[in-house]
Amino acid sequence: MKKPYWFNKKINLSEDSKMKTMLRGLKLHTVCEESLCPNISECFNNKVATFMILGSICTRKCSFCSVSRGETKTVDYNEPKRISQAVAKLNLKYVVITSPTRDDLSDCGLEIYLKTVKEIKNLSSSIVVELLIPDFLARVDLLKEIATCGADVISHNLETCPSLYKEVRKGANYQRSLEVLSIIKQVSKGIYTKSGLILGLGEKTQEIKEVLGDLDKVNCDFITIGQYLPPSLKHYPLKEYIHPEKFDFYKNEANKLGFKGVMSQPYVRSSYLAHSFYESRLFLV
Repeated sequence: MKKPYWFNKKINLSEDSKMKTMLRGLKLHTVCEESLCPNISECFNNKVATFMILGSICTRKCSFCSVSRGETKTVDYNEPKRISQAVAKLNLKYVVITSPTRDDLSDCGLEIYLKTVKEIKNLSSSIVVELLIPDFLARVDLLKEIATCGADVISHNLETCPSLYKEVRKGANYQRSLEVLSIIKQVSKGIYTKSGLILGLGEKTQEIKEVLGDLDKVNCDFITIGQYLPPSLKHYPLKEYIHPEKFDFYKNEANKLGFKGVMSQPYVRSSYLAHSFYESRLFLV
């Protein structure tokens, strides 16, 4: 399927070599690289990255995602300290941390999340930390700790509508993901929650409107909506390129529901320009 005219962003991997050298030196992963994000050059050149803790191998089999699947490795307990070193080197004021799903671990990776937030906040309590978390199997005990760990924003992506979950998000559950966002809000009413959707998987307009409504019901604060771009021919096939006007339509729908922040454009990803919600004062930390 030929890309339409509105997909014209240039990716220049040669310009972000300094960032990659620093990341390799600290033995760190980023979702920017693992997910083959089209915004990688823009972000790396601006010295911004979304750090991926707990390794680079996922225990789930989502067909839209390029993160590797296979035999997981042991947990690196020194990783949180190296993350904080990278944050300091880049002088970041807003940090996004994510991870692959680690169903193989008894705590689903919670301990490393908690240690990472602590290490960053030890640098400066003013640094804003956003966690883009897996579903932690919707375990209340784990989500209570995540919600009270000191992070400022907690994000969990629904990705798509319920009818496509069996094909697109194998191992995930739509209602369980909604429950994750709901539990976090119930535990810590002062925290901000966020979710993300990708379009072009075969979803219907009414289905996305219903998803937005479901997110509103669990008091989700922020929503990002972007275009799905298959990482390879082996991944879930692209069904449609969504016109920018349709992204504007969904943005208006989300605004009518009262979301505190909405980003809806073809190149938007869940952690793309994540700091912009803060800098535009859409919320107070």
